[in-house]
Amino acid sequence: MRHLASTTRTTRARTCIRARSRCARPGQVASSLVRELTERFDQAGIVVEDAKLTHLAYAPEIAQVMLRRQQAEAIIAARSKIVHGAVSMVEMALTGLSERNIVNLDDERRAAMVSNLLVVLCADSETQPVINTGTLYP
Repeated sequence: MRHLASTTRTTRARTCIRARSRCARPGQVASSLVRELTERFDQAGIVVEDAKLTHLAYAPEIAQVMLRRQQAEAIIAARSKIVHGAVSMVEMALTGLSERNIVNLDDERRAAMVSNLLVVLCADSETQPVINTGTLYP
């Protein structure tokens, strides 16, 4: 069994990892398993008619790496949605302020407002309010 696993793994492992697909074709693996078991059991007079894998597990170090990779991809996808939503919200806020003439912002103040809103909207933890006692301009 280890021989079968090692030959299957070494011939297609890199291709499988890059393609992120299920490379093990059940029929091909089963026929290889029957062939190898037949070679080993033939001397004892045992006939192997069928063989299938019922459980397949990765080595712990491989499983851990794969889990970390899945978690990283999930975090990236979630962050991407958060940033996209935050940018949309900032855009709506700036448009609303401009259309209603609530506040006229120059480029520097607009940039500061965008930065502050994005920090608040994208932060992992709760934000702490800061009271500005001065001005942006000296």
